[in-house]
Amino acid sequence: MINDFAENGLLATAIDGFVAREPQRNMASKITDFIQKQKSLVIEAGTGTGKTFAYLVPALRSGKKVIISTGSKNLQDQLYNKDLPIIKKALNYTGKIALLKGRSNYLCLDKLSQHYAAAGDLDKSMRVDLSRVKQWSIKTKDGDISKCTTVTEDNLIWPILTSTNDNCLGSECSHYESCYVVKARRKALNADIVVVNHHLFLADVVVKDTGFGELIPQADVMIFDEAHQLPDLACHYFGEQLSSRQLFDLAKEITLCYRTEVKDMSQLQQCADKLQKAVQDLRIHIHDQNSKGNLRSLLNQPKIVEELSYLFDALSFCQEVLKLAEGRSSALDNCLERAVQYDRLLKRLTETQVTGFSYWYESSYHNFTLALTPLSVVDKFTQLMAERQGSWIFTSATLSVDNQLDYFTGRLGLLDAESLILESPFDYQHQTILCVPRYIPSPNEKGNAEKLSDILLPVIEANKGRCFFLCTSHAMMNALATLFREKTQLPVLMQGETSKVKLLEQFVTAGNALLIATSSFWEGIDVRGDTLSCVIIDKLPFTSPDDPLIKARMEDCQLQGGDPFNEVQLPEAVITLKQGVGRLIRHHKDRGAIIICDNRLVMRPYGATFINSLPPSPRTRSVKKVIDFLLPS
Repeated sequence: MINDFAENGLLATAIDGFVAREPQRNMASKITDFIQKQKSLVIEAGTGTGKTFAYLVPALRSGKKVIISTGSKNLQDQLYNKDLPIIKKALNYTGKIALLKGRSNYLCLDKLSQHYAAAGDLDKSMRVDLSRVKQWSIKTKDGDISKCTTVTEDNLIWPILTSTNDNCLGSECSHYESCYVVKARRKALNADIVVVNHHLFLADVVVKDTGFGELIPQADVMIFDEAHQLPDLACHYFGEQLSSRQLFDLAKEITLCYRTEVKDMSQLQQCADKLQKAVQDLRIHIHDQNSKGNLRSLLNQPKIVEELSYLFDALSFCQEVLKLAEGRSSALDNCLERAVQYDRLLKRLTETQVTGFSYWYESSYHNFTLALTPLSVVDKFTQLMAERQGSWIFTSATLSVDNQLDYFTGRLGLLDAESLILESPFDYQHQTILCVPRYIPSPNEKGNAEKLSDILLPVIEANKGRCFFLCTSHAMMNALATLFREKTQLPVLMQGETSKVKLLEQFVTAGNALLIATSSFWEGIDVRGDTLSCVIIDKLPFTSPDDPLIKARMEDCQLQGGDPFNEVQLPEAVITLKQGVGRLIRHHKDRGAIIICDNRLVMRPYGATFINSLPPSPRTRSVKKVIDFLLPS
């Protein structure tokens, strides 16, 4: 198998531009060994290792059932549509490969027929989109909404035409045999290699979503790419939450059933209206608070408690009415189950005296979420692995902190797993330069954005754009975008002004743009070549200690005699910074500068932990030296 990765090996013969890399061979060899031994392995593979091929070849060569879970739907699609076909052809692989997405990615035929019957309730533009979806539904084979060319994936019609775990009728549905989710899962059950994503894996395995549970016990190998995302996602999925969107959807479903199936029960409309009003009133009062905060504090406010009592009353009324309609409609029977479930969940969320959890809420103008999250998922994740015996492989370019993997393995309880760090094959000494500029303002100094724009404008203009400016807050992103648009003729793009995909297309097409962005551009972005040759980061990405989950984890750490800063905040910030810095060099011919605008990197003792965790770039404090490095000689 190692010969597959040699300079004249099978991959080099089959793939144009394939470059043999020692770290890639080492990674593939190690994974092959651990698949055979049915053991767990954690591998940090530096950028440029070629980790995707390094786990795909052993997976296909193993002859075993393999689940591959990715960090995002984009990577999932890339694996299935691009990488796997290349390896399949190179190895002459004859096994079956399947792609499995979450419910919200597939058209629900039951929802389509329901809303088509009650189309008068929709506005004109929604009716037009509904008609387009109806026409597409006649032609589609898999119901994957991303393949519908007449209605965009972010269209508001899709949430009402796709199912959720809450409202899916399962085998009770009249469209069950034609259901695209059922078809996709049957295909996955019969496949040898199944590509999922972390959200789906955790939602369907941990929450035991109907159907997918049948798939995982048959898998011999679980491979997690972008595994650094798993601990936080696992906390989320092992927790519980209730959103206004779920409650509104329940009210809409009751109304829809009244207007299409059980027209003689006007009480259905009454209980739906009461529920909708209670949720709206609670949403208004929660929105008056901070956008995110501690649920315990929120529940100390008399007005919130009063509005919650009205919501409990509305859910009780819904249950009474829905019991009267029991057996008359599968959809209404499902609504009754949900009303009972939401009532129980709301009680659980308001019992905030239970220890070991972070209780928090999020709020926007349109939605609120009440949630509890466990502070540790070690017990549950190790139990999950014990129940599903086999080989578990975890890999990412950013798992280590100060060249140690303890932080990642500790959060998931992977104490028995062997771990390995493979250095990037890129020549950072010659391909990059790292700068912490002199005279930069302190992170929270007044007028920070103005001063940063003045200091960095000469670098950006000398480099003719071709730059990502990654920010740690939306406020800084907006301020910098406004300032740079005033100060330069270069194209200035900003996250949020169009979709992520279109923004990247504009950046690449322009060839001289400055893209200013925040969180979602810190990882999963791959721009190769001269189009991107400078990455600027506004400050070290420490999560605010006021963030409810981080705050709870820090308090728990302190209670156990630990150091909250060094054991919680610092490792999180290091991994995030590594992700941001990793946007720069994506190919062995790439070249560029990393600029981090935070003096703490060189003035605080913990700065060494960040530096030791980053690629070994030459360092400078001179902006002029950065310009000299970037300008062609």
